[in-house]
This record gives sequence, structure tokens and C-alpha cells, in this order.
Amino acid sequence: MSTAAIRVQGVEKSYEQLHVLRGVDLEIERGSIFALLGSNGAGKTTLVKILATLLRADAGTATVDGLDVATRAAEVRESISLTGQFAAVDEILSGRENLTLIARLRHLTDPRAVADGLLARFSLTDAGDRKVSTYSGGMRRRLDIAMSLIGDPPVVFLDEPTTGLDPQARNEVWQAVRELAASGTTVLLTTQYLEEAEQLADRIAILHEGRIIVDGTLAELKRLLPPATVEYVEKQPSLEEVFLSIVGATAAGKGQS
Repeated sequence: MSTAAIRVQGVEKSYEQLHVLRGVDLEIERGSIFALLGSNGAGKTTLVKILATLLRADAGTATVDGLDVATRAAEVRESISLTGQFAAVDEILSGRENLTLIARLRHLTDPRAVADGLLARFSLTDAGDRKVSTYSGGMRRRLDIAMSLIGDPPVVFLDEPTTGLDPQARNEVWQAVRELAASGTTVLLTTQYLEEAEQLADRIAILHEGRIIVDGTLAELKRLLPPATVEYVEKQPSLEEVFLSIVGATAAGKGQS
């Protein structure tokens, strides 16, 4: 079996005259956390929707868990889970009831046992019988991710999962994402928070104006900048500096062409 959980080759997508994706190439290893960075409008969510079979690409190919997203969409949907920017939980129900409902909809045996296991995994057991309306932002997001794991999908898409969360809640979600990868789940994470990518990702790609302009580990991306100067201490570039330098250089190059 290929080591790649996700493979994207030459994917393009346009909306009338707006070219959102302009030939995206990407490969993500199984069991890894891959961060896709980009400004608003860079095409991150469009790419995720194509991989999740919610949109069709205009050109190119993409496979998820070895399945072509265009020709085997139903099988792809059984192999993935997608968590959007806002928690899709029912506030009237308790945490346990939310999980049990999804387990029943997926026709799993012993839905309550599934719910109890996920509550424990995401440190929500004590709050399991409380209505979700009483949960903090971090607890809701952890419950949302737990719900997305019902059925044990091998690939999980997290589209800006910590948008609007405070630092403590963000840390709670980060820990949940680390535990996902530790269990063997492949995670594709889109984010605008550069610190989030630094903290979580095994590899990072920057999507800019519809193209992947750099792809590598954090250490590889940092080496794209000049070596750090040493005064009293050595200052290594942050991922934010790498991102702004690359995007800025690309825009400057276009302006001179």
C-alpha cells in the first residue's frame, strides 16, 4: 500500500473568471499532520472541499486513502471526516447524546459504548451528561472532533479548527489533534495561525494565489531564509517570518515581470 494518504496532482478550480486553484500538487504521508497555510482567498477551503468530494475539480487528479475523489466519491466519504470552522454540535443535547446519535446514524453496534470511549479519549467524561450549551469553546470543539471520528476514518480534514477560540481552548484542541496523529490518523489541517502549524505539523505547505509555493518540514522552511545573525543570542526565523518572506518575494517578482 502506498505511504501517501492524500495525493493531489495538477488540480485546478475556477469560478467563472476567478481562478482559485492553478495546478496544485501535494502528497501527504499516512499518520502525519500536514498543515496547509494561506491567506484568505488562497484556495485552502476549496482544495479541502475537492478532497472531501464536495466540489469537483476542473482539471487534475486527487486520491484520498488510495481512492480517486472523482470516480469513487462514495468510498472516499466513508474514509474521511471533515470538521469545519464552526463546531457542528447540537447544543440542546448532552455531549454523550450527540455522540450516540451520530453512532446510531452510522449504524454502529453499541452506540453508547462508542460515545463513552470518545468522551474518555477527549477528556469529556465528567461533562458527558451536561448539555452542550454549557460547554466552553474548547470543549465544544473537542466534542466536534470526537464526533468526526465515529467510524474510525483514516483521514481527517480540519478546516481552521481553532478559529475564534481563546488560547486555552486552542491548546486543548491542539492536544486532541496530536492524539489523533498518535493513533495513526492522517490529519490535513488548514489554518491562518502560523503558531498552530509550528506546534502541530510534521510538514507544512504554503498555498498562495492558487499554487503551492513551498512544501517541507519546519526546519526546511526556515533554511529558506538567510542564516540567523548572532549578537548575544541566536535568533532563528519564525514560521511567520518565513511565510511573509516567501509570499512577499512571490508578489514582488510578479510586479517586476
